[in-house]
Amino acid sequence: MTINLYGIPNCDTVKKARTWLADHDIAFTFHDYKKAGVDEAALDAWIAQLGWEPLLNRAGTTFRKLPDADKADIDTAKARALMIAHPSTIKRPVLVDGERIEVGFKPERYAALFA
Repeated sequence: MTINLYGIPNCDTVKKARTWLADHDIAFTFHDYKKAGVDEAALDAWIAQLGWEPLLNRAGTTFRKLPDADKADIDTAKARALMIAHPSTIKRPVLVDGERIEVGFKPERYAALFA
């Protein structure tokens, strides 16, 4: 099974996750939102499994710069549309290993996932 890591290469958290995976000899494929956008089918699968709330990065610069109307009354459809239009609003990184999805990076969490 291929491990996929989704994110933006210049994000510090993504850099830490990529380094951790490389240091532990875990092969993965990196999906760069800046170059490739977000795969809608993948995003739909993540939302179906996790809900949109853990995926939408409301604290990030991209989200904060959105018009107030875009940030108000967010539901699943609106969150999905925002994340597709602005992939930087997706929390980073998203690691997909088969059916497992991990949002964000914590070394101890990755260690438990790959134990």
